[in-house]
Amino acid sequence: MFLTVTLSLFEGLAVTIKLFALTLVFALPLGLIISFGSMSKLKVLRYPVKTLVWIVRGSPLMIQLLIVYYGLPIVFGIPPLPRFPAALIAFVFNYACYFSEIYRGGIQGVPKGQQEAGQVLGLSKSQIFFKITLMQMIKRIVPPMSNEIITLVKDTSLARIIAFQEIIWAGQSFIKGSKGIAGQMWPLFFTGVYYLIFSGVLTALFNKIEKKLSYFKV
Repeated sequence: MFLTVTLSLFEGLAVTIKLFALTLVFALPLGLIISFGSMSKLKVLRYPVKTLVWIVRGSPLMIQLLIVYYGLPIVFGIPPLPRFPAALIAFVFNYACYFSEIYRGGIQGVPKGQQEAGQVLGLSKSQIFFKITLMQMIKRIVPPMSNEIITLVKDTSLARIIAFQEIIWAGQSFIKGSKGIAGQMWPLFFTGVYYLIFSGVLTALFNKIEKKLSYFKV
């Protein structure tokens, strides 16, 4: 029984890791783009972007999952998206908005005097951003970004609200009956071990990254 449960949970973990990884792949660059929009000097761009970020950050991710999976088909009269793309879209937009605020804080935290010094040296705006602003921003955002990414690990469990079969779904299935096993609660609680290991690996990775960047003082 233990081997059956463990293998089934590994299958759920693989799906969880896939959702986690693809969310980061799309949300990290999208968050940077959104942060540029929220800092734009054009009010016609800045205000709508800030409003979007406020709405996404101010509403539960679970509601956003339901809107993407159930709401969009009703509003636009289209067939429901498959569960994985629906979950991915909701997670990407949610975390991109959170990441955008971290990016914005990191960029605006770099002293303007250093950017002015770059201008004096004859650097272009792109050179100032990549050689001065970006390097210091990365150092500043690693701690808050690591917290959000570790939170993402746990938030993937919310995808089960649209019957997305991640690791929690796999553990819960042994209560109702799965692979000849029924009425067992411990597989559901055992999923916590997988989350702890996953989060522990990420924590160790981010600690190494912070040490690598410790030479760069801000």
